[in-house]
Amino acid sequence: MKTVFISGASGGIGNAIARKFLQEGYFVVAQYNSNYNGIKALIDYSESIGRGGYVFAVKADLRSSAQIEEMLSLVKKNFKYIDVVVNNAGAGLYKLITQTTDKEWDDLFAVNAKSAFLINNAFIGGMIDKKCGRIINVSSMWGNVGASMEVAYSASKASLIGYTKALAKELAPSGITVNCVCPGVIDTPMNSRFNESEILELIEQTPLGRLGTPEDVAQLVYYLSSNGASFITGQVISCDGGFTV
Repeated sequence: MKTVFISGASGGIGNAIARKFLQEGYFVVAQYNSNYNGIKALIDYSESIGRGGYVFAVKADLRSSAQIEEMLSLVKKNFKYIDVVVNNAGAGLYKLITQTTDKEWDDLFAVNAKSAFLINNAFIGGMIDKKCGRIINVSSMWGNVGASMEVAYSASKASLIGYTKALAKELAPSGITVNCVCPGVIDTPMNSRFNESEILELIEQTPLGRLGTPEDVAQLVYYLSSNGASFITGQVISCDGGFTV
């Protein structure tokens, strides 16, 4: 049985990704911080589809390198290999850059970029031993094109794109693929700050004429982990309904 590690598994997109991997028979290592209700829903779902016991929940605040290391130590004690890593965890900030504090900037980069570096490094050795592995980093369309009032967020997500491309080159000789998914406006609680008129405006700016769903992103992430994507690496793939075309 293959095992996938998913950060941010309690949120909307992360939960959908975890459910997709459960449907495909994977054992899911699900990282969360404070939203245990999301993890409980995932565990309940696994039992409802006959996959009870296929979820191993691990708690860590991804702003803390110490907590990440403690979490990773626990995972490595329980699993010899991780076949797929999905760095999905993300923190947002809607604020003028001139009002953004040092701590807010550092926290965003810790969650959105540094956590991927630490998590991947923990599992790359095992992937090299097996000469195979899949790493999928979840960025954002704003990492591609930038967003006003989200400069710090955009910068942190853009760094994940550069990291993906470089890591893909470094790990390709070991049979490991590394790709990046950039979701657009997805119907999740993270976008609850927008009022109805702002949501309608975003839909109008999306050529496909709707918000994305967590399942849209999950399908793409799973594909990149599959045998069908074995010759795809170093790619930054948008899942945004054409928003950034």
